[in-house]
Amino acid sequence: YQPGGQGAYNPTNSQDPLSNGTVCLRDAALMQSLGINTIRTYNVDPSLNHDDCASVFNEAGIYMIVDVNAPLAGESIDRSNPGSSYTLDYLTRIFGVVEAFKNYPNTLGFFAANEVVNDVPTAKTNPPYMRAVQRDLKDYIAAHSSRPIPVGYSAADVREVLQDTWAYLQCAINGSSSDTSRADFFGLNSYSWCSGGNYQTASYGTLVSMFGNSTIPVFFSEYGCNKPEPRTFDEVLALYGSQMTVLSGGLVYEYSQEPSNFGLVDLYDNGTVQLRTDYDNLQAQYNKLNVTLLETSNASATALSPPACSSGLITSSSFSTNFTIPQPPAGAAALISSGISNPNNGKIVPVANTAVPMAVYASNGGLISGLALKPVNGSNTPNGANTGGSASISSGPSGTSTAAASATSKGAASDPLMHDPTTNTIAAALAAMLTFWML
Repeated sequence: YQPGGQGAYNPTNSQDPLSNGTVCLRDAALMQSLGINTIRTYNVDPSLNHDDCASVFNEAGIYMIVDVNAPLAGESIDRSNPGSSYTLDYLTRIFGVVEAFKNYPNTLGFFAANEVVNDVPTAKTNPPYMRAVQRDLKDYIAAHSSRPIPVGYSAADVREVLQDTWAYLQCAINGSSSDTSRADFFGLNSYSWCSGGNYQTASYGTLVSMFGNSTIPVFFSEYGCNKPEPRTFDEVLALYGSQMTVLSGGLVYEYSQEPSNFGLVDLYDNGTVQLRTDYDNLQAQYNKLNVTLLETSNASATALSPPACSSGLITSSSFSTNFTIPQPPAGAAALISSGISNPNNGKIVPVANTAVPMAVYASNGGLISGLALKPVNGSNTPNGANTGGSASISSGPSGTSTAAASATSKGAASDPLMHDPTTNTIAAALAAMLTFWML
């Protein structure tokens, strides 16, 4: 969920994708009808107020996974020179994201990094820094949050080093259960199943075998190949079916139409929205799912213990076998202990207005009437809605699509996280993630 692409994150204009409550209300209502329960937001400004948006999504039964990094200089680990970007200023920035989102009960987790290993050469030097950032985030959360919040990694689908990336991040250094550099979950950005494909051609079986003994939840942190168009999302029934219970669902790339052409909706500069055929097709696939299966945790998986880190876990000579994690930069220990100065702490606020005030159109051009957020006690699930086919044809939206001007973007039955953050444990959070399917 990054309307406007990377251009939607603009500290000079005091905006990011979760800073406008009215826009979030519109989008949360559409996502609720679609049947999803989790969004991922790539770039956020920790200094902004996100209370309205977080509260709207919480009311809709929708969780948030937030990337702590951003595309501006000094706001992410430089994959070409990770040591130079691992600084106290960088840590101050990402700890600010934690402060901004830690008090929202629907904050499901934080991505410490996205595709820092994106080819074979970057697999040699970067992995220790990935674990270092995870460690620092988890240590800060432990010191300053009233509940544990999982921290994980989003991986590029580079098959030569994919298994090693997962193996490196899920193991425990010295076999210690207190190793905070270990990932709490592992995301994979995968586009191997395109429309007309199948379980075999997409090599989903290979992924099931690869992650079959995972000791952390594994899910698609991006999926949704857009060739050919429109997308039919045939992979949804496989991803949430009995063959793939090893994986914990996935996040479809992406909500809004941007130049990269992966959108489910078209956004216009006057605030109106029109659904695309991709939205209709995804909604139809979600409505076929067995929700009972989705809400069933894998007891054998949650009982597994992580392997001790060793070079024997790594299969490629091109991948790092260095499990000596870099020490935090000077001043980091005091920062983690005392906290950042003047933190911007978010809080849930009442959602007084639930009716969407702007016009929303179905894919056939018909105006969708009465669109409103429906409060959910727990996580949202597919409800059999047919949003695209429920409107009579009208003149359709007018105005300029925001995609034309934006930068290319890319980068269980109960819900322990949603409404009572004080009762959480890390075990509950991870068990919950094993059952969640995500957009």
